[in-house]
Amino acid sequence: MNPGHHPRRRVLGGVLAAGAATLVGAPTPASATSADTARPGGGTKPTVVLVHGAFADASGFNATIALLHKSGFPVIAPANPLRDTAGDAAYISSVLDTITGPVILAAHSYGGIVITNAARGHASVKALVYLGAFAPDEGESALQLAQQFPGSELGTALIPRPYPLPGSTPGTDGYIAPERFRAVFAADLPAAETRLMAATQRPGSVEGLSGPSGAPAWKTIPSWYLIPTQDKVIPPAAQRFMAKRAGSKVIEIRSSHVVMISHPEAAAGVIKAAYAATR
Repeated sequence: MNPGHHPRRRVLGGVLAAGAATLVGAPTPASATSADTARPGGGTKPTVVLVHGAFADASGFNATIALLHKSGFPVIAPANPLRDTAGDAAYISSVLDTITGPVILAAHSYGGIVITNAARGHASVKALVYLGAFAPDEGESALQLAQQFPGSELGTALIPRPYPLPGSTPGTDGYIAPERFRAVFAADLPAAETRLMAATQRPGSVEGLSGPSGAPAWKTIPSWYLIPTQDKVIPPAAQRFMAKRAGSKVIEIRSSHVVMISHPEAAAGVIKAAYAATR
């Protein structure tokens, strides 16, 4: 969920095949490979919609998008407003309204709450993919889920900054302190890169991070979950809890929170696996 280009990295032998990741209940490598082919009868592939989270923008998906494009997937990565849960979900839902044909909806971090709500009522969404993301149940918030299990270092790293809202009460944005950014958010990226990411981060509003989620789309749409086991924003235990509850097919990989930047092959591979299983 963060900007900045990262040099392409290899996951030895491919993330779904060579032990760099632990796969639980997901399609086999052969199935994932078949996602690179067009649909039977020459049909087109679904549009992959990628939703970023807080402290980031959509450019954090750049390397993942390049891999998806190479495999023939149309992709859109809209700008998540990062203002409040209901409003952010409504915006992404409006983007889905403009897309013809099937959709695979994927998200990172806070973006997971957004897609959990935005996908409701969209029969075109064939799969949800959580990339180190929140998958809340009704009434839960990002902050609640992050604090429910030990291991998150986000709370102590945040710098609050008020911003104006209509009326007398201002909103509050949270920024990750630059000196803590790499350790908390992206420990497996080069320091020179994370300094740029820290400087250009988009804040997450307290209203969004604490806002309650609505009825979850994962109850009716199949889901996949890529868990970065070195995540210091969303504890891996919290992600395992959410994935199990949602009945997601799970892949674990040794990665920081920004798994789609440090391991774009893994992120693209999970999306391809979701396509192979639902086409």
